[in-house]
Amino acid sequence: MGAQKAIVVGLSGCSSSGKTTLARLLRDIFPNTFILHEDDFYRPEEELPVKDGLVDWDSAESLNIPEMEKALLHIRSEGTFPPFVDSKEDKNSVGPCPASDEKITAMKAKVSAWLAPGQPGHSIFFNSELAAGSTPQPTLRMCLLDGFLLYSPPKFSGIMSLIDIKFFLQVSRARATQRREARDGYVTLEGFWKDPPGYVDKIVWPNYVHAHQWMFVDGDVEGGKLDWEKLHEEKVVAQKPHGDSSEGSDFDFEQTLEWAVEKVMRSLEAWHARR
Repeated sequence: MGAQKAIVVGLSGCSSSGKTTLARLLRDIFPNTFILHEDDFYRPEEELPVKDGLVDWDSAESLNIPEMEKALLHIRSEGTFPPFVDSKEDKNSVGPCPASDEKITAMKAKVSAWLAPGQPGHSIFFNSELAAGSTPQPTLRMCLLDGFLLYSPPKFSGIMSLIDIKFFLQVSRARATQRREARDGYVTLEGFWKDPPGYVDKIVWPNYVHAHQWMFVDGDVEGGKLDWEKLHEEKVVAQKPHGDSSEGSDFDFEQTLEWAVEKVMRSLEAWHARR
């Protein structure tokens, strides 16, 4: 098997936890980066499960997991976006950016310095064995895998094994509901989907709780206390609250962006050191 040509970084969490927004910003901050959306692996609507009389878009059964695994294998071996994936997610509307231009510019400068010759990022992404005067060429790309069910064993165990670095974003039920209900809808294979009234309470949140109980203390997702020991065992990285020891699931987005940029750099360094 040849050298891995792309590193896969997972960004997972409940629907409306900020995954896609963060992925798009990280793509702009880190060069040679592209996004693969879990939402691009939905099965046709007529094949989706039905729960309480509603089409269930938020369960493992709604996704073509083998096709997602195939895409990740292609990315790791070829370093390119899979030609057999037709992205619908990128056609969905994007709300106002929750990070200021100043913060984004500062993060770009931080990553640029990290990628400079002689710095840790340079040896990760560029070929250092070039003749004098040659322009360094990227030898590694980064794929950001954005999805709401990436860390849900056993059904996603194969997917988890293909993700090199795993990030989990928390969000409270109240904020997830407010954000999801504010969306105008989603582009689908068949056309367009708009959540019916009560969809978050009946479908989205119960499915999220069921799939993620393993990573919370006593399985209490509502309580929001992450089980850091279990996360460590599965090599999942999550944001810790600042200040006292109290837990919190809603974070200021600029703090999350700064945390994510720092964690991506440190995680890439650790990944590179293991190779």
